[in-house]
Amino acid sequence: MNLFPWRKKQTEFFSPEEKEQLVQAIQKAEQRTSGEVRVYVESHCRFVDAADRASEIFFQLGMDKTAERNATLVYLAVKDKQAAVYGDEGIHQKVGRKYWEDVVQKMLLHFRKENLADGVCQGIADLGEALVFYFPYDRQTDKNELPDEIVFGN
Repeated sequence: MNLFPWRKKQTEFFSPEEKEQLVQAIQKAEQRTSGEVRVYVESHCRFVDAADRASEIFFQLGMDKTAERNATLVYLAVKDKQAAVYGDEGIHQKVGRKYWEDVVQKMLLHFRKENLADGVCQGIADLGEALVFYFPYDRQTDKNELPDEIVFGN
């Protein structure tokens, strides 16, 4: 029995296997870096520009609290077919805006072929490489500062 009939059921954008694939991609990307990667998925983007929404979500999730300010967020508005990548100031100062745009463009190539999970994994891998280059893993100081699971909005 649905006690709250006005609440819509969460849309499933990924199969359980794809969700696991995404979490594994995040964990693999983070193995060699002190940087953090998160994925946020929702149906619709409340803003015209997905990058603005990604920025809002980034701060709502407290991703600006990492020690080296090197967290990155992959943002998807699936039904609106929008995507963005947002990086905190530590990594943004190293790679710049064009890098984020290039990562999104590579993801969109997969999305156009209806390969949403593969596109996100591509983006995560690309972010991981930049994070490894600028923020390599240090066994003495590294800890997983942010959860690895996918965050689903409405």
